[in-house]
Amino acid sequence: MGSVQQRIIVIALIAAFVLLYLLQPILMPFLTGMLLAYMGDPFADWLEERGLTRRISVVVVFLSLSLMFVLFLLFLIPLLGKQLSLIQEFIPVATNWLKSTALPLLEQYTGVEANAFELDAIQKAITGHLSQAGSLAGAIIKEVGQSGMALIGAVINIGLIPVVTFYLLLDWDHLKLKVLSLFPRRYQAKTEALALECDEVLGSFIKGQLLVMLCLSIIYATGLWLVGLKLALLVGLIAGLASIVPYLGAIIGIGAGLLAGWFQFGDWLPLVWIALVFGVGQLLESFALTPLLVGDKIGLHPVTVIFAIMAGGQLAGFVGVLIALPVAAVVMVLLRHLHDYYKDNDEPNTACLSECAESDESMGIDQ
Repeated sequence: MGSVQQRIIVIALIAAFVLLYLLQPILMPFLTGMLLAYMGDPFADWLEERGLTRRISVVVVFLSLSLMFVLFLLFLIPLLGKQLSLIQEFIPVATNWLKSTALPLLEQYTGVEANAFELDAIQKAITGHLSQAGSLAGAIIKEVGQSGMALIGAVINIGLIPVVTFYLLLDWDHLKLKVLSLFPRRYQAKTEALALECDEVLGSFIKGQLLVMLCLSIIYATGLWLVGLKLALLVGLIAGLASIVPYLGAIIGIGAGLLAGWFQFGDWLPLVWIALVFGVGQLLESFALTPLLVGDKIGLHPVTVIFAIMAGGQLAGFVGVLIALPVAAVVMVLLRHLHDYYKDNDEPNTACLSECAESDESMGIDQ
């Protein structure tokens, strides 16, 4: 690759990063649509292989995604609203327990005064926030409705997601060929191999890990519901979402589940069942769900996952969080190939070694 081409590539990459940073307020619908199209493309290809045209296959996939989203809005959000209202019932119970039991013990053994915690003020603040969160849709409409332009922008962004998803799904295969044709011909084979490896990693992570998170949310919520925990859905959903980092979901879930179970039941036996639910879920994740749905092709360390999410949120807000893990997976693949290239080109110079050996022999130096 000539120096001119290298400069062009470097300038193009810098320009792309600058544009992404400047345009991040409007990128959300496009990145969301791209993510949905990427996830739906294998299903569209599968339908094409069975005789359907690309357009009909895309329509079927698009309607399926839309139906799933509508069901999510109709069933899950009202249930979560009820769960948030249940938390408000537990707050006075938890506050009284802290005042009557926990804080006196803390004051007895550490000397810290119980009045220093101002539990009444904390309770009022938490209750106020939960009251607003319980009517989530109303709060969003009120917040957005304060500005006409903000309302119009929100409607446009939400409305663009299905449009972008549909057209990207329709032309996904053509777009891949167009992007590949941008590279010089002698690099297209290597570029395609790298793209396939990145797709394998991304597919394993995005599709597989999302399915693992969904399955764990269902397992945790169902198990806690059978135990009789009132906050089963909320705790199970939080634990399932947090399982994007290995073991973090189980740790958060069991902590929240035991806390909610203690204030609801006030007995040790239900707490044992709650812990058992998360133990079974962790075993299923380790020995069935992750090997079956994800495999061992990701290679992202849990600390890398945490850092990527936090760095993406810090640099680009919600858009950064949305693209953090895909970018981290692609960077990991590229760094691995760069390391292999470095090692392959770091072979010892055999000609120089032989000349040095002959020089040593002429000088009578033992090898």
